[in-house]
Amino acid sequence: MDPIASLLAFFIAAGLLTVTPGVDTALVLRTAAVEGPRRAVAAGAGIILGLFIWGALTAVGLTALLAVSKTAYLVLQIAGVGYLLFLGGRLLRAAFWGGSPAVEGAAAPSTGSTATWFMRGLMTNLLNPKVGVFYVSFLPQFMPAGADTLAWSLLLAGVHGLQTVAWFAALIAATRPLGRWLKRPAVVRWLDGVTGGLLVAFGVGLAMQRRAL
Repeated sequence: MDPIASLLAFFIAAGLLTVTPGVDTALVLRTAAVEGPRRAVAAGAGIILGLFIWGALTAVGLTALLAVSKTAYLVLQIAGVGYLLFLGGRLLRAAFWGGSPAVEGAAAPSTGSTATWFMRGLMTNLLNPKVGVFYVSFLPQFMPAGADTLAWSLLLAGVHGLQTVAWFAALIAATRPLGRWLKRPAVVRWLDGVTGGLLVAFGVGLAMQRRAL
């Protein structure tokens, strides 16, 4: 494919994948609803930085290791499972047994700094080996012949990042009109329970995934 056709094809394919529900979407949506837009933006920025890092690693061939090495994939898989279960478990505990400041009252302060939420977004993305395998198997299909691998990988990651920005912005904006309702204790508990359950489910699914090499 020529460069324009490659970019167009990637834009469509990556756009469909961006709006597919997953860990990143669940994290940003819950953060926007309960913690507020500033922390949701921070979490989203961490996720987007993670996409650029995966794009750069793909360009230099490091993520190819995940596709061919069972040990490398297993190490990242264990770390990712542990992190997802940790985040999901904390939300489930807050949902069923309390302990979240946001649950104790509508006017309660949000928990954690923007830097904390940025790191949560970044680590959630980087510790997901599926993202690495996706990038190393997906990006090369849209690289024109003779293109600079690093530059093109970062360009495609940038396109994906911009789509993710637009998607996260839409999610955050959708929560604004419902801001006061979403901060009610019962609603916060429900959101924590749903999001925590999703994160635990993603973690269990990742743990059960087996790769034949």
